[in-house]
Amino acid sequence: MIDSIEFYFDFISPYSYLAHKKIRFLQKNKEIKITYKPILLGGLHNLEGITPPAFIKSKLNFMIRDCNMVAKKKNIPFTFNSKFPINSIKLMRGFLIIDKKIQNKYLDIMFDAYWRDNLDVGDEEILNKLIKECKINKDLFQKKIKEQTTKDKLRQNTQIAFEKEIFGAPTFVVSNQIFWGQDRLEYALDEYFN
Repeated sequence: MIDSIEFYFDFISPYSYLAHKKIRFLQKNKEIKITYKPILLGGLHNLEGITPPAFIKSKLNFMIRDCNMVAKKKNIPFTFNSKFPINSIKLMRGFLIIDKKIQNKYLDIMFDAYWRDNLDVGDEEILNKLIKECKINKDLFQKKIKEQTTKDKLRQNTQIAFEKEIFGAPTFVVSNQIFWGQDRLEYALDEYFN
């Protein structure tokens, strides 16, 4: 069997949230190893020359309806965040610097805060509360996300995604095959298990 599914994500992506929640549900009954790969979706869009859906009114309106439909169909608690889009750079860098043992907790708390609880996770005070909830030292967190190695790693992840011809999030990579979108998770899982 393949070791893991690579999951390229950004907290800013509602579809990444929906995919994450689907994975969490499936992991209750099956052993599924996911390797989360944080990227900056805005940076990836810049590399690709793509205008993000958030800045095209018809696409944004469709995305809101579509995400609500998927969430309802899959019984996923969801609120399209009133602060969308935020700058997710601190959250994404944060994922890179935290202890691997708390990555799942961090993912759950940050995704839920933004896409379930409608919190402005770009606000420093709210972010600090969430960091505390994750049992992370906020001063150390703030220091480490500003380090050049952390910045470089996030840029590198985004560049690698671009070089793999990934253009959006969520994207799943299994055996060098790319599956884009939360609705392609089942295909990625088929490849993973077969």
